[in-house]
Amino acid sequence: MNRQRKEGISLEYLVRKAQQGDSHAFIELIELNKQSMYKVARSYFSGEEDIADAMQDTIETAYRSIARLKQTKYFRTWLIRILINKCIDMIRKNQRERPVEFFPERGEICMELTNCEFEELMRCLDEKYRTILLLYYGEGFKVTEIAQLLEMEENTVKSRLARGREKFRQIWIAQNAATE
Repeated sequence: MNRQRKEGISLEYLVRKAQQGDSHAFIELIELNKQSMYKVARSYFSGEEDIADAMQDTIETAYRSIARLKQTKYFRTWLIRILINKCIDMIRKNQRERPVEFFPERGEICMELTNCEFEELMRCLDEKYRTILLLYYGEGFKVTEIAQLLEMEENTVKSRLARGREKFRQIWIAQNAATE
């Protein structure tokens, strides 16, 4: 039996055990997925506290809801979807609570492109492109999986992926032109 199949079986076994109330199995599932969770949360937030809050809320929700997961093979997709929803909820809440003086001036977000690294370049992208690029390139999700995660049409994912690549390229070119 190949390694992928063994991992798939053990992952599904862990999910079933967690659904039966085995907290150690759930912890192991989270350990296997925490790096992916971190990367996704990092695409939404730059502050470590916000990232940790989003991940913690996700873990709590997943723990309470795992019994309702119908297909064990989709655990990772289900977990990332919960995380994305938590991140979006936190952003909405913060936007409602943020005083006016904290809003950046238009265009200010990408002012320091000369010193940007990859993550800073990604932050310059609109969230709708950044999330799709991260899920596709960073986490290896397929277009169909991203469409399910984000609850949108596959063609929308494909067009945002193409536009996101182009916008990233433009930002990267602008950064390199600014440093020359």
